[in-house]
Amino acid sequence: MATKSVSIRFEEEMLKKISYIAEYEGRSVNSEVLCLVRDRILAFEREHDKIEGSISPDLNVKPSRRG
Repeated sequence: MATKSVSIRFEEEMLKKISYIAEYEGRSVNSEVLCLVRDRILAFEREHDKIEGSISPDLNVKPSRRG
């Protein structure tokens, strides 16, 4: 599966907070954001129909050190 790059603009406070969470989980900010996006996709698909396509849950994401 090809990996695409996306730029995201964060308010400074939000970036500091997501950075804190990522560090706590032992992840990069990028990996933490990918986890959040995947969680949202799963929640959406539970409420609605499954979206076509598949994605490996661990693709490009470092597992939580708390795991």
